[in-house]
Amino acid sequence: MQTKRVAIQGIRASFHEEAAFKFFGNDIETVECNSFKKTCEVLKNKQADYVVMAIENSIAGSLLPNYTLLREYNFPIIGEVYLPIQLHLLALPGVKFEDIKYVQSHPIAIRQCVDFFDEFPHLQVIESNDTAACAKKIREEQLTDTVAIANQLAAKLYDLEIMERRIESNKKNYTRFLILKDKATDSAENNKASLCFQVGNGSGSLAKVLTVFAEQDINLSKIQSMPVLGKRNEYNFYVDIEWNKNSDYEEAIRKALKHTFNFTIMGEYLKNDTV
Repeated sequence: MQTKRVAIQGIRASFHEEAAFKFFGNDIETVECNSFKKTCEVLKNKQADYVVMAIENSIAGSLLPNYTLLREYNFPIIGEVYLPIQLHLLALPGVKFEDIKYVQSHPIAIRQCVDFFDEFPHLQVIESNDTAACAKKIREEQLTDTVAIANQLAAKLYDLEIMERRIESNKKNYTRFLILKDKATDSAENNKASLCFQVGNGSGSLAKVLTVFAEQDINLSKIQSMPVLGKRNEYNFYVDIEWNKNSDYEEAIRKALKHTFNFTIMGEYLKNDTV
């Protein structure tokens, strides 16, 4: 059986790779990409079989640019994975806390550790584009005055010491990742879908759609709005819904189409929200 090639934003031992391992298992080939757009290009050019893409964090909120990419590339969502975000302070073995001057990490990771840094105002925080890349840099450049905020996977891969464990402010912090593929996978077990649509400007336009879902016993697990580029007072609504009976879902979609336009089913997949 051919090894699955999974494109991630960032490098090995990043949270994206950890999410990929959680969804696919460890026997995958990780395709490192320097941006979310690049992951989509790699999938488009058949240099990867799947993309793992972060879409929301329980503290930082939705990653809005990624919704734009989902619409732009139109790859079907075939799964999801929730990953608890546990952040550690990593340093070269033997480095003492009093020797540290700089802390490097991704801006979102830094934001999730504000309480820790309030206690140590002398530390200079430097933003970077990837948590694991900061850990790798410390190892490669033998930085004895710098620590990284990253996960346990990065500590292991780059042979760094965990100086402080679980420095994230909120211990119930998690990120939701979507799994993208170039073709949809049909399954009778699917019980969750991601939709995108627009509604008219009349009063109660959105409420009519939401009422349709409620009447068909469809659970609305997320709703996100984003302005339509270049159109004043026009919005795309991104909605995640869940159901118990396929017939309820099919009827809800049929009725929702009457109250919406530019309606797209972005993916149907199996709910997977265990953190």
